[in-house]
Amino acid sequence: MKDDTLMVHVARESEQHSGVVNPPVYHASTILYPTLEAFRQRGEGDTKYRSVRYGATGTPTTLALANAMAELEGGAGTAITATGLAAVTLAITAFVGQDDHILITDSAYAPTRHFCNTVLHRFGVSTTYYDPLIGAGIADLIQSNTRLVLTESPGSLTFEVQDIPAIAAVAHAHEVLVLMDNTWGTPVFFKPFTHGVDISIQAGTKYIAGHSDLVIGMITARTEALFHQVKDTTSAFGDLAGPDDCYQALRGLRTMGVRLHHQQAAGLKIANWFKSRPEVKRVLYPPLPDDPGHVLWKRDFTGACSLFGVVLHTESEKAVAQMVNAYRYFKIGASWGGYESLVIPAYPAGVRTAAPWTETGFVLRYHVGLEDPDDLIADLEEGFERLHQARG
Repeated sequence: MKDDTLMVHVARESEQHSGVVNPPVYHASTILYPTLEAFRQRGEGDTKYRSVRYGATGTPTTLALANAMAELEGGAGTAITATGLAAVTLAITAFVGQDDHILITDSAYAPTRHFCNTVLHRFGVSTTYYDPLIGAGIADLIQSNTRLVLTESPGSLTFEVQDIPAIAAVAHAHEVLVLMDNTWGTPVFFKPFTHGVDISIQAGTKYIAGHSDLVIGMITARTEALFHQVKDTTSAFGDLAGPDDCYQALRGLRTMGVRLHHQQAAGLKIANWFKSRPEVKRVLYPPLPDDPGHVLWKRDFTGACSLFGVVLHTESEKAVAQMVNAYRYFKIGASWGGYESLVIPAYPAGVRTAAPWTETGFVLRYHVGLEDPDDLIADLEEGFERLHQARG
């Protein structure tokens, strides 16, 4: 099946649910067994954790979402977590121990850095942040105790595209795992396992759920052995999304393909419009031909989501606030991937260490939703008029 067909049909199993189209929501803590022998043998041989043994390990609703994600990603198995951040932190934790060393892209999601600098540091795991454009040069940073490389492409806030195949080739030559936060690319527009990634991480809160009404995460492993290690860790921490959130994420998955393609077209239209504006210094969006990451994006990705950055010529936050506060459709909100358009200020200089952000100009991050793009452009145009008024 192609992805659009797969997202509609995978893990439905209507015949097991009286013909109901969507798998129902199972609320459960206790699972009953007919005999003592059955209770003692629960889960035996279930190397993929796909049997229901206790509510805290998942219900049939959880398993339906996990199976759908594993098939869409092309992996051996998926663990469902309570949040996207939990997916990142537990994926890392699954493969490190005291005195280990890890490599994290300098463009990573800021809470990922916080986890590495606090929790992992307390437990004796050291972190080196690397330039997201390092490519095969990452070989110079690998130590004898390096266990994994965490990639994120494009990067949070600044949208650098990493050379994932080059990084993976070097990492694997040193027996180092490659993890990727693939929330921007989604399993539709980027296939991590075909590019050398071992663990794919999704903040399902974003495009998979698609309606800005839940938080959820997914960790998909390339092999069954890696999945077993991930699932052992998430189970040991007692982390699991609730069945209602799993149901809503699975429902969102059914329409993700349609939403992604619509939002990609709208995002490209608006990004190109931004490029034509004199107020804009640069648009941070790899699908644009003049973006520094365009060549790698075109080689590795099959599409683009509708999240990008805009660097303005002004550095006045007061003037930008006049522009942004009165938007009609672009609301100020920190998430993305839903049906509504959003904008937030970005301050990349405050979090970068290995590859400092030195470009001048105020940075805004835009997410393009499902509104008519002409209405959105009219909203943005009115905003620039307010910006001019504020600057005098």
